[in-house]
Amino acid sequence: MVVCRQLGCGTALSAPLSAHFGAGSGPIWLDDVACSGRESSLTNCGQGGFGQHDCDHGDDAGVICSGDDIRLAGSGSTRCSGRVEIYHDQTWGTVCDDSWDLNDANLVCRQLGCGTALSAPRWAHFGAGSGPIWLDDVACSREESSFSDCGHGGFGQHDCGHSEDAGVVCSEPKMEDGL
Repeated sequence: MVVCRQLGCGTALSAPLSAHFGAGSGPIWLDDVACSGRESSLTNCGQGGFGQHDCDHGDDAGVICSGDDIRLAGSGSTRCSGRVEIYHDQTWGTVCDDSWDLNDANLVCRQLGCGTALSAPRWAHFGAGSGPIWLDDVACSREESSFSDCGHGGFGQHDCGHSEDAGVVCSEPKMEDGL
């Protein structure tokens, strides 16, 4: 989960072992990695010390991620501003703006590598979406590391229409941040 989140690739589907994707080369930096799943980086997980190991490249770890499950779309959207859409049940859908605030928008911006939220537009500011409305009453605190970890009323459970689609305007990363 930590690796997929750190890479912005959705959630972990599996963690193949034994050099499933082929043996690496060069140093083996981590062994005995123990993540709780809440860490922001693999290097924040418990481990035996950089370069300390009792394994070889035949033991290289892998991960299969679900892919991005969030995007920004709509009229006037950019990579870092637009109508919030999430991928669920093999379909893109929107998020209702009931309870939508800067905490929710900040998490979307952070997950997309777009800095912090400047605003959390409501009332289909980027145009009304189509398809399912997947989430309503989204409640993100500052503790979640992924938008999918935020509280909500249940997928597909809502009392709104597309005229209430939620959006974000993010600060976008500075070029010197390397993004």
